[in-house]
Amino acid sequence: MIPLTHYLIVSGILFSIGLLGLLLRRNLLLVLLSIEIMLNAANLNFIAGSALHGDTGGQVTAFFVMVVAAAEVTIGLAIAVLLFRKQSSVDTREISFLKG
Repeated sequence: MIPLTHYLIVSGILFSIGLLGLLLRRNLLLVLLSIEIMLNAANLNFIAGSALHGDTGGQVTAFFVMVVAAAEVTIGLAIAVLLFRKQSSVDTREISFLKG
């Protein structure tokens, strides 16, 4: 069996990659992808903890996180399509008109 620390290290690396993508990228689609990577890192933590303790609570929580992530991507892609129709770009620096 693989030790829990290996799962936590992989999860930390995934979360770091997602955080760097979130902070450094300006394309809205890549920002959404980075958020998904961060959510998958959290899911890996939930599932590893669930396997360690022998209960299904972490697996159920990971399932609900996946459902919320799917809804987030749906709304995010709809916003990206509307933004592209309005400005012909999905660059986050060019969406200042949303400020109100």
